Order: sequence, then C-alpha cells, then structure tokens
Amino acid sequence: MPIIDVTLLEGRTPEKKTALIRELTDAAVRAIDAPIQSVRVIIREVPPEHFAAAGVSKADERAKLASGGEKG
Repeated sequence: MPIIDVTLLEGRTPEKKTALIRELTDAAVRAIDAPIQSVRVIIREVPPEHFAAAGVSKADERAKLASGGEKG
C-alpha cells in the first residue's frame, strides 16, 4: 500500500488539493502498478511561520516582499 505524504504551506484551495491528490494517486498507479484502492495520500499543511529556508521563515520572507524588500 503506497502512502504518499505531502507537506505544503497553508493557503491552497480545496480544489487545488483535490487535484494534487488525484495526480499523485494516478502517478503511483502508473509508476508502480499500485491498485488505485491501495493508494493513500496525506496532506499536511503548515503555517508559513512554521516553515523556513536558510534561517528565514516563509512568513518573514513574504512580509519582506510585501514591504518592497528583495527576496533573499
């Protein structure tokens, strides 16, 4: 049973998440011949202040961009 675990920043629409689930499921079926009924997809959403790259949270990065600053 393939389990696909995805972590995303919050903010995508339910329609976008549904599309992602469908595409990931179809990819697993095609790639490893998994029966569609056995594919599991878990989406974990995290707030931007809980996700960082290079020591800067996405919330801080977005705030800097919104205030006219450059992306670091």
